[in-house]
Amino acid sequence: MNVTLRKSIWLQLACFSLWPILLFAQSSDPAQNLTDCKDGRQGCDRSKLSPSQSAELAAAEHRKNVSNCRNGYDPCDRSKLTQPEAIALAVADHQRNVSDCNDGMRSCDRSKLTPSEAVDVTALQHERNLRSCMDGGDDCDRSKLNLPEAETVETAKGQLNFAACKSGIGICDYSKLSSSETREVTAEQDQRNTQNCLNGWDYCDHSRLTPLAATQTAVGEHQRNMMACEDGRDSCDYSKLTPPDTKKLAEAEHRRNYTACLIGRGYCDPSRLSPTEIKMIQAGPKPVSQ
Repeated sequence: MNVTLRKSIWLQLACFSLWPILLFAQSSDPAQNLTDCKDGRQGCDRSKLSPSQSAELAAAEHRKNVSNCRNGYDPCDRSKLTQPEAIALAVADHQRNVSDCNDGMRSCDRSKLTPSEAVDVTALQHERNLRSCMDGGDDCDRSKLNLPEAETVETAKGQLNFAACKSGIGICDYSKLSSSETREVTAEQDQRNTQNCLNGWDYCDHSRLTPLAATQTAVGEHQRNMMACEDGRDSCDYSKLTPPDTKKLAEAEHRRNYTACLIGRGYCDPSRLSPTEIKMIQAGPKPVSQ
């Protein structure tokens, strides 16, 4: 008897604890349930939809299916399309396939093209291949060129090679240059090398300079080195200074050191001051000019 009573009490307690959950489930928002069904969520309970909501859900699912089919997405159930929708889809699929074929995409299905569309696609493919060959593209298929096109491509290829050799940009094959092109390329390279040397730029080959250009380059390099030394830059090469340069630099450094010691600004080395300079400094600090 006691066991039966205890079971009855526990059953009542369990029912009482589940009552809020059942009450909440019963009082769930119908609009939210419809939204869950439209979004395909697990909270959807189709049995609780009203007739109008069921119709609205069916319409939404139909529109979603139509959209998936038109855009090539899954899931797409063509059997659920109306006849006008199926026709519109067939037209869109055909147009998309024609566009893919015209653009040379792998998704192209040539078997679905009309004879005239196939002719257009073949012409576009030939044009793309010719353009690729003219530009030196890797996907060029020279076997598909006719004789005049092959000759035109060969001429264009020679022009591209000549331009690369002349500008120094790109891949240059000197063996394919004519005698006149070789002379022009050499002259262009010499001029570019001279400019690099005169301006102190990289890729300067002194051995290719003319006597005049070599002299001008030497003067420019000397001036740039002197300026670097006067500015105290680490690019200064003291070994390339002439005796007059060294004397001029020493005098400028002496004036700088004396001024620093005199006004109390900058690096000052008293050991390099003359006795007269020391006396002038000891006579009193000079006001700093504003």
